[in-house]
Amino acid sequence: MRRRGETLPARLSKPDASDRFRAHPSSPENPRMLGRPKFVLASGSPRRLALLNQAGIEPDALRPADIDETPTRGELPRSCANRLARAKAEAALKSVQLDDDLRGSFVLAADTVVAVGRRILPKAELVDEASQCLRLLSGRNHRVYTAICLVTPKESFRQRLIETKVRFKRLNEDDIAAYVGCGEWRGKAGGYAVQGIAGTFVVKIVGSYTNIVGLPLYETISLLGGEGFPIRAGWLNAS
Repeated sequence: MRRRGETLPARLSKPDASDRFRAHPSSPENPRMLGRPKFVLASGSPRRLALLNQAGIEPDALRPADIDETPTRGELPRSCANRLARAKAEAALKSVQLDDDLRGSFVLAADTVVAVGRRILPKAELVDEASQCLRLLSGRNHRVYTAICLVTPKESFRQRLIETKVRFKRLNEDDIAAYVGCGEWRGKAGGYAVQGIAGTFVVKIVGSYTNIVGLPLYETISLLGGEGFPIRAGWLNAS
């Protein structure tokens, strides 16, 4: 497990003259190109890191932001996700600005909020919190919002908000007790992790699945590509 703030080794492709799909040395998509922009993930979430790796992107460093994620009084779910993603990006940017090796990097932050109506569910840390979340979600629709905030090398901020609608089956007390006992819910927005056992609770999803996991891949990669990051640079090494 990587420690907070740990710089990750670059992943360089091995030369292979027989690979006719390799980018030309002068191509901006070539991962060995001099001056290739660096990428920093402002999160310590193993789920977000795994999703980026799935897309062929390996961050050069992790800079998790230590901020208060408590919603403000009367704050709506969309506003909360946007505010926290921006705050995480700003905190990570300050760290990057102090690091000569990372200055001028792309910085990506994200925040995921689970809500029933206007009610924001907590990132459950206690058994009672998780149980209450599951009882509230049982047999109902809820929405998952993930805000992503990208800081470009010129320190411009770009944000997107993605919404996914999820419906859970009706959970009985045995379901809830057994799930709480497995511990997968700890630290997860809404008290569940869809990529684990809780995936069996899902009746229907409308929208992005990876958004529920914590990082909507399509929107993230589109945002990075639109700002000039070489999103295909690591595809040759993805397998």
